[in-house]
Amino acid sequence: MHEASENYLETIYILILKSPRVRAVDVANELGYSKASVSNGIRVLKREGYVKNGEGTALELTEKGRFMAEKIFERHMVLTKFLEKYAQVSTEIAEKDACKIEHIISEEVFRGLKKHVSEGTF
Repeated sequence: MHEASENYLETIYILILKSPRVRAVDVANELGYSKASVSNGIRVLKREGYVKNGEGTALELTEKGRFMAEKIFERHMVLTKFLEKYAQVSTEIAEKDACKIEHIISEEVFRGLKKHVSEGTF
């Protein structure tokens, strides 16, 4: 999955946590992207089975989409906590860098970081 698709999925997931009715325009507003870009990205996610149409113009995550979004969101949260705690950077910087790292980190390295963050060890 490409970084852009992961960002769309994660954003849809976060917006659904805040409000059950999420539309493409909400995703565009949240990310600061054009509606056309988001529409194209969502079309890809639908084609790949991650997102489906809900009621009206609402978007819904499929089971596959929810699984992937939760995985991406978990990476983001763990990396943010790691950077705040161990790199001692501001939340703003931690969030920004976590968003970049979450797309390229290996599963093995992520599991190791997650273990240390959850145990509070280092």
